[in-house]
Amino acid sequence: MSDKDYHFTLNKIALQTVVELFENYGGTKPISVHRLPASASERTYFRLKSEAYSILGAWNPNIKENEAFFSFTTQFLDKGLPVPQIYSISDNRKAYLLEDLGDLTLFRHLQEVKKTESWNEQLTNLYFQAIDYLIQFQMAGKDFDFSKAYPRFCFDEQSILWDLQYFKYYFLKLAGVLFDEQALEDDFRKFAAFLTRASSHYFMYRDFQSRNIMIQGNNLYFIDYQGGREGPLQYDLASLLFDAKADIPASIRETLLQYYLQQLPHFTSVDKDEFLYYWPGFVFARIFQALGTYGLRGFFQQKNHFLLSIPFALNNLSSLLENYGFPYQMPELERVLSEITRNETLKSFGKQTQRLQVEIVSFSYRNGIPNDISGNGGGFVFDCRTLPNPGIYPQYSKLTGNHSETIHFFEQFPEVNQFIYHCEALVKQSIRSYLDKGYTHLLVCMGCTGGQHRSVYCANALAQKISASPDYDVIITHRELSSNKSIFIDD
Repeated sequence: MSDKDYHFTLNKIALQTVVELFENYGGTKPISVHRLPASASERTYFRLKSEAYSILGAWNPNIKENEAFFSFTTQFLDKGLPVPQIYSISDNRKAYLLEDLGDLTLFRHLQEVKKTESWNEQLTNLYFQAIDYLIQFQMAGKDFDFSKAYPRFCFDEQSILWDLQYFKYYFLKLAGVLFDEQALEDDFRKFAAFLTRASSHYFMYRDFQSRNIMIQGNNLYFIDYQGGREGPLQYDLASLLFDAKADIPASIRETLLQYYLQQLPHFTSVDKDEFLYYWPGFVFARIFQALGTYGLRGFFQQKNHFLLSIPFALNNLSSLLENYGFPYQMPELERVLSEITRNETLKSFGKQTQRLQVEIVSFSYRNGIPNDISGNGGGFVFDCRTLPNPGIYPQYSKLTGNHSETIHFFEQFPEVNQFIYHCEALVKQSIRSYLDKGYTHLLVCMGCTGGQHRSVYCANALAQKISASPDYDVIITHRELSSNKSIFIDD
């Protein structure tokens, strides 16, 4: 079985399992099932809807990771923390149903705000609220059952070394950064030993960042904590404040750090000077782990939108080195950090070099579906052959979908408008996702029998619907009318 066939089979099993779980839970079949976009994890999520409610179905063949999530969720809910309810779990423990908290993450909200301003007071208040909850999560670790934690029950030297190896093999090596293997290994061990001296008797969320914070009304909810374990305070705050693409301004980051330090004594006794002594080290550690993820998903798995985060992470490293230095007497690690922060290729890696182009192509099925010359694959192919065909009438035989007579013909039929309406909804959904991920090309193909009337009209109509935006360009190509002539739709 090929890798493609394996993943197809796995996705089919995942879908069948969560649908059956939904039916058993609610006693009814879902009226719609939508697979959610993939993230950095290997878990698969579906949104399942009935007439009365919406539920998320999750599939993850890693049972130990699931058991950690189930255990942590139960304990958090018992403590009144805002995490999703678990409604049902499959017998094999690989699938489960979750409360649907919507699609608005703190990261997405932040990106929307940044379209019109760099930062505002409302964002700062949301981060204050997130920090208040972070402290509550961390304090939960004082009487927490970590027996189901996976893959480690605490953030010990082994955990830290795993993250450092992850950084070395998936970022440094794949990025072509040269280093002395033994010297770097020696520095890694010194670094891990240094971090383990910090107080570590709290719940460490592990991935406390803006994409894992949901906004629902005026409330925040928290997801993706299955990697949690017993650990230090500093790491999760570093995850939040140095979240690469969130790109929090330095002054705001300092304000948030001070707010955390002001609130923390209300919950536990902590030595502020000791906290700050270890603080830069944990920020470095978090950025190393994040760069490992960007390398694995971006360089190795060719998911290019992960590369967009690399310049932000390197900027954070530069700021750390400038403000704190690297005073741990680890010369090879310090040299490597200096090299990657000065590397112009890495600093520009994954940056979007052009606006998103939505290419709409009309074509004839007789000549085959158009190729995606961008190499991205995907996109849409809409079959216009079910629509009324003016080509069967002699008066339209010499005309195309560009002519006013043909346009008037199509405008008489409600089903044509309905067809365009549904195409528009699907394409706009993908455009939003492509812009968020930094993709630069989306192919939309409109096909009919001859590529003369229906496909041409629909391509033009769709372009008019989606072209009024400053965020992307729309290009129309009528392949069968003129293989060399394209029309640019000016926003």
